[in-house]
Amino acid sequence: MEKHLPNLTSAEIASLWTAYMNDSMATCILAYMLTHIEDEDIHALVKEALTMSSEHVSSLQKLFQQEKFAIPNGFGKQDVNVNAPRLYTDTFCLSYLNHMSKAGMVGYSGSLAMSARYDLIDYFSTALHKTASLYEKTTKLALEMGILTRPPYICVPSEVDYIDSKEYISGFHLFSKNRPVNAVEISHLFLNIQTNLIGYKICLSFAQTATSKEVKQFMMRGNEISQKHIKLFADTLLNDHIAAPMSSDLYITDSTTPVFSEKLMMFHMSLLSATGIGNYATAAAASQRSDLALNYERMSFEIGRYAKAGADIMIKNQWLEQPPGTINKEQLIRSPNKKA
Repeated sequence: MEKHLPNLTSAEIASLWTAYMNDSMATCILAYMLTHIEDEDIHALVKEALTMSSEHVSSLQKLFQQEKFAIPNGFGKQDVNVNAPRLYTDTFCLSYLNHMSKAGMVGYSGSLAMSARYDLIDYFSTALHKTASLYEKTTKLALEMGILTRPPYICVPSEVDYIDSKEYISGFHLFSKNRPVNAVEISHLFLNIQTNLIGYKICLSFAQTATSKEVKQFMMRGNEISQKHIKLFADTLLNDHIAAPMSSDLYITDSTTPVFSEKLMMFHMSLLSATGIGNYATAAAASQRSDLALNYERMSFEIGRYAKAGADIMIKNQWLEQPPGTINKEQLIRSPNKKA
């Protein structure tokens, strides 16, 4: 007996649209990287990721047609020059793949949690499993190559303890030093250093290869924000005599030949900005020192302003594809023959 598929909910529509936009972008970036990678092991993983994203795009297109869902324009061959000179080193490509697989796991788990139809639950759970497998493989390879940057080590607790003072929560002391950061806070400080390291290198590579002055300036502003945030997180750790591990292998070349369309580069930065704001919100909620939470809030606001500036550029150039939305009933009543 054929199972009845209910109509897509707003959450499912949003998840499918977002997945298509992200995967169509990924196919462009991965196809370019694959052209230049020399290391056989890294090449194999990037090829696996490209195959996975391409299959996702194809599956989603079929689902859209089945649901009479307008297929988003997304990104395609017109948005990448795979024959452009090499821009990224092999190790950068591996680090990028590792980073984006982390973001993918978060995205797919959220989409899975918002899905009710059995076919979408199957799609997102499969995508989550494959992305987690890719993360495991990229982490293992980076570890074997000696380029995996691991979080700082601290002493393993020898006994259970309880917070016995409200000062533990406060990060502001006029006459004494803040308490040392705890393991939870260290983990988020480290994570946000790593994500900003990737972010500032991507900004730099986009600034090098962009053709318009406006996009170049936007990318350099993102580069400056990332470096500023890295310094703040690293200084917080150093105040407690904890060195912030950083990779020295995230190289980009000196090529200035355009690789990606400016539409794709701006979309990628909006994706990184959204991920960064999400990371900061999670870190703020997990941090028990109020000064850390305040810093995350302030930096989230800075990224939000940066993302707004990026959206303005995309709207002006007609690069910003509109997500599906509900019908504007008031406009429909006023102008019944006009598209709402």
